[in-house]
Amino acid sequence: METRLLHITTAKGPLECQLAAGKILGALLADLRQKGLQAEVIDRTAGPESGTILSATIQINGIAIQTAIQSWLGTIQWIHRPAPKLQPRGKSPYRPNHGRKNWFVGIFEVNPAEITGWNENEIVYQSVRSSGSGGQHVNKVSSAVRAIHPPSGTMVFVQESRSQLQNKKIARERIREKLEKVQSEKLVAVVNQTWSQHHELERGNPVRTFTGMDFKPKKAEKTFKKQRNKLKQELKRDLNQ
Repeated sequence: METRLLHITTAKGPLECQLAAGKILGALLADLRQKGLQAEVIDRTAGPESGTILSATIQINGIAIQTAIQSWLGTIQWIHRPAPKLQPRGKSPYRPNHGRKNWFVGIFEVNPAEITGWNENEIVYQSVRSSGSGGQHVNKVSSAVRAIHPPSGTMVFVQESRSQLQNKKIARERIREKLEKVQSEKLVAVVNQTWSQHHELERGNPVRTFTGMDFKPKKAEKTFKKQRNKLKQELKRDLNQ
């Protein structure tokens, strides 16, 4: 199983781009999950209006990820077509008098080289005697636990329970929380480093184009009706010659 990170950005685009980014995020997640991949938003910067985002980072787990994401990498174009009765004079959902109808969002891959997972089987437990109040029982029974995760150097000490098993459980959870915090900080650092190199979007040659407000992929034609009609016309023309 492999892990990939995708970053969606409006590159400081206006509200229309931020709305498109929010819609595209939903479409991307749906597409990845339909293809059997695990996709989770691990970082999101919301825009000022409901449903808008400035940027978002998605962590994807699975196999054959590159094939699934290839058609999403690059510039995504959104062509807004308002309902004539609602917005007869303009094309922007936020600025009725604005004439622009094409908006752009960028999707690029973030290098996850510095992001490493962890395995709870790597934790080493040491039994130690509890300290503090608790009488003779606390002093005589080695129920406290020191848990160490050698790969990261993370260590916790737990003595909340008289049960060593329960203390191990608590220690394992605290190790997990610490390591997830460290990983989250690394992710933010990697995204920020990559983002610094992507301030501008390439407006030409979009890899995908969405039209209207539903942001659903166009359904493939299930029949060959057009092809059959074309063949019929060609056959009729040949017979009449």
